[in-house]
Amino acid sequence: MKKLHLILCFSIMFFLLFYDETPGINLALLGAVYSIVIYALTPKFLRSERLKVMLIFSLVSCGAFAYYGDFISFFAIVISVFLLRLFSLSKELKPILTIPLALWQGLSFPFRFFTFKEWLPKTNTEKSVQKVLAVVVIPSAFLMVFFAIYTYGSDTFANFFGNINFNFNIYEVLALSFLGFFIAFNVWNITIPSFIYSTNHHFRNDFANEDIVQKSTFNFLDLNLERLSGVVSLLLLNVMLVFFLFSFNYEQFYVGESSAAELSGATHERVNAVILSIVMAVLVIMFYFKSNFNFDNQAVWLRRLVYIWILLNMLLVFSALIKNLEYVTEFGLTYKRLGVFGFLLMALLGLAFTFYKIYKRKTNLFLVNTMLWAFYGMVLACSVVNWGNLATRYNLANNKGSFDYLKSLNFNDDILKEVDPNFEKYTTSYYFSETANSSFLSKNIYYETLSKQKP
Repeated sequence: MKKLHLILCFSIMFFLLFYDETPGINLALLGAVYSIVIYALTPKFLRSERLKVMLIFSLVSCGAFAYYGDFISFFAIVISVFLLRLFSLSKELKPILTIPLALWQGLSFPFRFFTFKEWLPKTNTEKSVQKVLAVVVIPSAFLMVFFAIYTYGSDTFANFFGNINFNFNIYEVLALSFLGFFIAFNVWNITIPSFIYSTNHHFRNDFANEDIVQKSTFNFLDLNLERLSGVVSLLLLNVMLVFFLFSFNYEQFYVGESSAAELSGATHERVNAVILSIVMAVLVIMFYFKSNFNFDNQAVWLRRLVYIWILLNMLLVFSALIKNLEYVTEFGLTYKRLGVFGFLLMALLGLAFTFYKIYKRKTNLFLVNTMLWAFYGMVLACSVVNWGNLATRYNLANNKGSFDYLKSLNFNDDILKEVDPNFEKYTTSYYFSETANSSFLSKNIYYETLSKQKP
């Protein structure tokens, strides 16, 4: 199919799915159709194993939104479909370049729209424009002019058309038409600028032969002094980190906090310090192992000190994990505490990938590209798992937290209904006010599973 046909078909589909509807199953259907068609139209030589996995992930995110309809599952759909489309055009595109590409697509839309030769049929573009002018634009202009004249000259004529009740919202029609076209245009007329292709090889995960040549990074330091600088820096940082580990764990496990508020504040402060420490640690390692030091046979001690520093930072993360686990055991699960586990897990992954980068002599961009994939995996996992349900079950099983707090969590209505038969969080206020009168397309599957609780 030609670009124009795809853009028009998906624009119309968007309008039909969303007119007079709220996002729900309709958005999941739209994302699923986009994903399947993108994969089906991808040439066979570009259908890599990664693209197949991306298709599965995209469909999973659509299923998650159909079930929950929350922001994180919406975010997962947007990322999944966009990545699927990009990797259907290029096997070698690096994840770090997807961010500027997303910005480019949105900002360049007005310019790319008026570049008609790029998305209108090339053979008869001029003739098509002439047809639109002759059949649509000119007759519409005459019609509006004479309509104004006849309305002014005849009250009966004006009243006749004034009494017609149109059963559609013109503003919603215009907004949905534009939004549907904007999305379809940016998906099917997506462009990867030449400067992206020309710089893509600079973001490779492996070093080229010219990067292996031993040479100093700075003009004011020779290679030996630069190596010595790294050894001294890492040695001092390791010694300081050992002292910090002792003080960190002493404060966590021996000093103690007198109240829940103090424990909460201290835990979050320590976690923030741990995450900042990990980020700075990775940046320091990337500074010293950015090019030829990866292949410096004389940098044995520098490499050993880095490995030690990574292991010490991992111990720091595990200490924070244990403290957060103690916090959960004492006061129960919350979204924030689950978020702490997520951030600390990402920190551990970052350290593990850093270790792998040095051991396998990968580029710094390998670390960035890999962590972007890890971030996408976390978003996808968060969109699928019912965290509110998980926290509610844990808190009820361990008698943690109040019932009022559990009511503030999402997607746990079925559990709370079992605890309190009079609980009607969504069976009344949500189900009847928003869902009962809406069509199938606006529903979320989770709330429909509660329909059996209707009184």
